[in-house]
Amino acid sequence: MALKDQIFKFIGGEHIAAVATISADKPAVRLMALVGLEDLNLIGVTMKNSRKVEQIKKNPAVQLSIWAGERSDPYILIQCKAEVHEDLDTKKKFWDPRMETYFQKSDDPNYVVLKFIPERIEYYHDMTMDIWER
Repeated sequence: MALKDQIFKFIGGEHIAAVATISADKPAVRLMALVGLEDLNLIGVTMKNSRKVEQIKKNPAVQLSIWAGERSDPYILIQCKAEVHEDLDTKKKFWDPRMETYFQKSDDPNYVVLKFIPERIEYYHDMTMDIWER
């Protein structure tokens, strides 16, 4: 199986990921629910007024970490560029009714979509590391 396919098999669908941004020259890490897509991009949603949105707008370089949840391998580290999308088409495309707890509907002005575009992925599995780069 090609490396890209192995990575998608791991990150495809919904995951909880550690998302690291830069705040005042220091790392800021938080957990986020993300959805992995076939092109290896990941999508998350958040509030427009959150610190992570402000940090991404200042510095779009982000690191993600996703772990399989088992005692050992596998896990993935992703160096990526993050984008903040506020346009209604993108918000509707990624809207999920489960978000109604936080946002009234897809046109809620405080609802934004974060797109994480991988530049480098380190895939750790079976005591080895494979690297994928865009």
